Amino acid sequence: MKNATPQWMAVDAMSGDYGPAPLVAGSVQAARELDAHVVLVGDEKLLQAELKRQGFEAENIRIAHASDIITMDDAPAMAVRQKRDASVNVAAKLVAQKEALGFFSPGNTGASMAAALAHMGRLPGVKRPAIATPIPREDGTATVLLDSGANVDCKSEYLVQFAIMGEVYSREIMGIINPKIGLVSNGEEDTKGNELTCDALNRLKKLPYDFVGNIEGRDLYGTGKPVHVAVCDGFVGNVILKSIEGLAKTIFSSLKKNINASAIAQGGALLMKPAFVAVKNRMDYTSYGGAPLLGVDGLCMIGHGSSNARAVFNAIRVGLEFGQRNVTERIAENIKRFG
Repeated sequence: MKNATPQWMAVDAMSGDYGPAPLVAGSVQAARELDAHVVLVGDEKLLQAELKRQGFEAENIRIAHASDIITMDDAPAMAVRQKRDASVNVAAKLVAQKEALGFFSPGNTGASMAAALAHMGRLPGVKRPAIATPIPREDGTATVLLDSGANVDCKSEYLVQFAIMGEVYSREIMGIINPKIGLVSNGEEDTKGNELTCDALNRLKKLPYDFVGNIEGRDLYGTGKPVHVAVCDGFVGNVILKSIEGLAKTIFSSLKKNINASAIAQGGALLMKPAFVAVKNRMDYTSYGGAPLLGVDGLCMIGHGSSNARAVFNAIRVGLEFGQRNVTERIAENIKRFG
């Protein structure tokens, strides 16, 4: 690893629900199609065997051995301290040592955050890092929701920093020239909300951004008062995120059940298949790879436990864009100026 440069992406290849196979496959795809440089972190023998099975051998994929794994059942902070050679710890250390520009992990979310904070640390001036989750909009773009789970209890100044970080992410990675920012509340009027959102509203109005004020849940999808960045505390954000996931599963499960109920419905579904596929692809989280933890010194990309090869490929793609567009540095600059 001594010859590695900050343009390498580290992948925690041991923590996914389905073992290293899809993580290696996505990394191989990125190496081939993007000419990406990837450090696979985990059991060296298993990863070498998987690379051999997938028929890949090139200098732009390396292996960093890690002898342990943090599971979903482990207490995150304690496991990060006790399992020092766990794959997520080794991946975060590579970033801290500037041997990789960022790491992706589909494992324990709390452990990913704890490892990033323990080894990489926060950017100067950042009070609390935030998870930024892209939510697909009907126009094909995405609303960045943050915080979506890192900070359950927040102060209004944290929400201001979330807006600053989200604006940079939306502009640099999502390609939105002038992102619209909204504060999640229980009504659009300035008088709505709790003590936290009312105080945050007044602070957010002072930022030199396109702040549209309070928004409601329906605005996240591009309807009503469309925004590109939606700001809230981690408690609200996580409830929103899990509700979206549950609703999406229910809708697709219900459609499948009703389609299978009759031959006529099956015939109609066959004709509608292109439309169904288009909707599914638009709503597919794997298009974004994962959710970055913004505010740490480097990139920590948090993936779903069931991340497939496409998710890993896109996580590496986004990681490379982070480096090319100096997103971490731009966040630090904007926090210093406005946060």
